[in-house]
Amino acid sequence: MSGNGLAEADTALVFDFGRVLFDWQPDRLLARVLPHRVCDEASAAHWVAQGFQGYTGDWGDFDRGVVEVPALVQRIAARTGLAPAEVQAVVDAVPDALQPLPGTVALLQALKAAGRPLYFLSNMPAPYAEHLERTHGFLACFDGGVFSSRARMNKPDPALYAHAEQRFGRAARALYFVDDHAPNIAAAQARGWRGHVFTGHEPLAAELRSLGWL
Repeated sequence: MSGNGLAEADTALVFDFGRVLFDWQPDRLLARVLPHRVCDEASAAHWVAQGFQGYTGDWGDFDRGVVEVPALVQRIAARTGLAPAEVQAVVDAVPDALQPLPGTVALLQALKAAGRPLYFLSNMPAPYAEHLERTHGFLACFDGGVFSSRARMNKPDPALYAHAEQRFGRAARALYFVDDHAPNIAAAQARGWRGHVFTGHEPLAAELRSLGWL
């Protein structure tokens, strides 16, 4: 999805993290960490749904920063029947699973070199946000950003987009959001942002070239 016509010179790009800048394949993570539970596509789908709940419920609270790891582990274990040690192993494995996507990182760096204002808006639990900030120097490309765990709100809550506008000091019409989850883009567009549903760095690059940004 694109905006209308050529982008204004001061329009900022806002990037999601998971599946946009960082790889995120929860089915593969669970197959690696819980091979005795995940042995085929059906069992992978079951345990992804049980563990992450579509990033609502227990994991949604983790994203919003209103539950810490020990309580999260106990809640998921009690709800799913997994042993606490199994849940803890999954939680501990997430940081290593969030590996940078080279194509999007290169695109981010090209946008920075071109002088484009850059921000991020990510549903991200606090321990993982801190890990990414410590680990990946390319995050210095961003002029600022919002993690859900620090804002105590998740996408697609409209209040989070309003919070981001205030944090970035930009009107909705001056923000262009890149996210892999269509409902998150729809929520941004409802506030007047423009947006692109991310399916890969090449379609995004083509879109940005069409807008005169690359």
